[in-house]
Amino acid sequence: MTTTTRQNRPVAVVTGASRGLGRAITAALLDHGWEVVVDGRRADDLESTARELDSRQLGTVPGDVTDSRHRADLVAAARALGQVSLLVNNASRLGPSPQPSLRRYPADELRSVYDTNVFAPLLLAQALLPDLIETAGVLVNVSSDAAVEPYEGWGGYGSAKAALDQATAILAAEEPTLAVYAFDPGDMQTEMHQAAFPGEDISDRPEPASVVPAFLRLLDERPPSGRFRAADLAPVGARS
Repeated sequence: MTTTTRQNRPVAVVTGASRGLGRAITAALLDHGWEVVVDGRRADDLESTARELDSRQLGTVPGDVTDSRHRADLVAAARALGQVSLLVNNASRLGPSPQPSLRRYPADELRSVYDTNVFAPLLLAQALLPDLIETAGVLVNVSSDAAVEPYEGWGGYGSAKAALDQATAILAAEEPTLAVYAFDPGDMQTEMHQAAFPGEDISDRPEPASVVPAFLRLLDERPPSGRFRAADLAPVGARS
């Protein structure tokens, strides 16, 4: 684990930040003066990302967010820098690739999908709620259009994200002093999205960095808690 020296900067935790959207969000937060503590299951990828971002404001904690000891380490690393005012639950698990129908979905795989996409974000939020409440902070749970659209073959991932959306909405109702968002980035060129469409060319999908301005707008404007699509938060000229 690596951490930075404590600074008078806002502190954020971003999960699943070794690549894709998590990495793009982390880079943007660093550019905007945040201290950021990140995690990722692949220690080598996380280390490579840290080298590429090359920031003294970045702390890395390799591990799986479904592991309670890892979550405790992640929280401790962030609190060593100060009270956390932003939690981005970005880490996700797609499930088997190609994705099976619900009729044939292996129970152990389905459990893993829910552990990563529902239970881990909620448990991490529980751990950091005292910080977020004290700092009038922001909680962002990264969602998906699969949470609201019944795509064939997306029963595991989609239903897990739907559960996360509902948990996010209830948490927002229970914690009215917090800004609590489900953030749907839309299709992107990511490893997970490629796994969802094995053998297909997804080069027409936007890069994760293209979603970051919408994410930053959510942080800057702090609308009432709710579910937001990146496409609806993008600058007018950038909307399709």
